[in-house]
Amino acid sequence: MRTRTVVIVAVLAGAIGVVASLATDPGWRTRLDQALDRIPASRAGQAVPAIDLPAPDGGRHTLSALAAGRPVLINLWASWCGPCLEEMPALDRFAKQQGANGVQVVGIALDDAAAVRAFLKAHPVSYPVLVDAAGPADTGVRLGNSRGVLPYSVLVGANGRVLRRWAGPLQAADLDDWAAEALRTRD
Repeated sequence: MRTRTVVIVAVLAGAIGVVASLATDPGWRTRLDQALDRIPASRAGQAVPAIDLPAPDGGRHTLSALAAGRPVLINLWASWCGPCLEEMPALDRFAKQQGANGVQVVGIALDDAAAVRAFLKAHPVSYPVLVDAAGPADTGVRLGNSRGVLPYSVLVGANGRVLRRWAGPLQAADLDDWAAEALRTRD
């Protein structure tokens, strides 16, 4: 019993030491992100895989049909994700500003279809929303989100190639920068 207590205390002390060293090293997040970015995934310049998913109310849609030859901002989210809820009004305004010729926004909820329907009833958006089951081969993972962070966004050029990826909420200024890049690189 005493040996187990010593082992538990040692493990906890080690964990506290790791957390303390990370907290005092401002560059740890950058180094971690750089290491994770070395993992093969959809990166800038890579073609986006074919995406064919159901809408919350039924029916299936392909990303290529929704984009219709336009740049597309794919935003992965979930109904239980607080930062996703905070980001969605900016995405909705952005989608409306882009109109029929700008960047198409497509939301992909990594969630249950019933939960997504209820969420969208309370928080409607003007852009298309699709549903995928969260898991090791979900759309987010296929688009490079190896950490499973939500929200997660990918900007895809009109040519179907990844321009940018972002883990975490996007701000209005980020969206404007992304739109300018997508429209500048339009084929």
